[in-house]
Amino acid sequence: MHDEVMARRRAAAQAGFLNDPGAALAALDDADASVRIAGLRSADRLDALDPDRLVTLLADPEPAVRIAALDVAAHRHDPDIVGLLDDPVPAVVEMAAWACGERDSDPRPPTSRLAQLATGHDDPLVREAAVAAIGAIGDELGLPAVLKATTDKPAVRRRAVLALAAFDGPEVDAAWERARSDRDRQVRDAVDELLGPSDGA
Repeated sequence: MHDEVMARRRAAAQAGFLNDPGAALAALDDADASVRIAGLRSADRLDALDPDRLVTLLADPEPAVRIAALDVAAHRHDPDIVGLLDDPVPAVVEMAAWACGERDSDPRPPTSRLAQLATGHDDPLVREAAVAAIGAIGDELGLPAVLKATTDKPAVRRRAVLALAAFDGPEVDAAWERARSDRDRQVRDAVDELLGPSDGA
């Protein structure tokens, strides 16, 4: 059985390079998640994936397929991906947050939901991705969440410092100054990357 799955996955992946949209699309209905992911990649490469098929993949029972579908959807105008910010699997939520940040043309970005994730989700990787997405979107509604994230775990703090580049104001300047003396070197380095070394450095 393993060999059969490998063969189907290989055929699905090759379809994207052999200009075979039929084989790529057929793989989307395969029983194995890895074959469906390969078909998804190939169908996207061939511009053969319509929004309705992508919606189905975004609701796939396998988290890995949903994550792959989000990777593809991030660079499209549709379908809607906001619902996956409430996925039960943290890795999917993380990817959904990233994808929302990549959709820079979205006229109604889910800033409020991203802010909730950035400050309240149990998984630090989700919080980090949500903070990054807020910074990419640059919506002022998300600034309080980014400021709060500057007191989170080191990786989240570093991401928050970078996200602050999208905003202005005295509270932003104060957060950067606090970050210059952060106990984590990567956080301090992130400020230096953005603003240059402090005068006293």
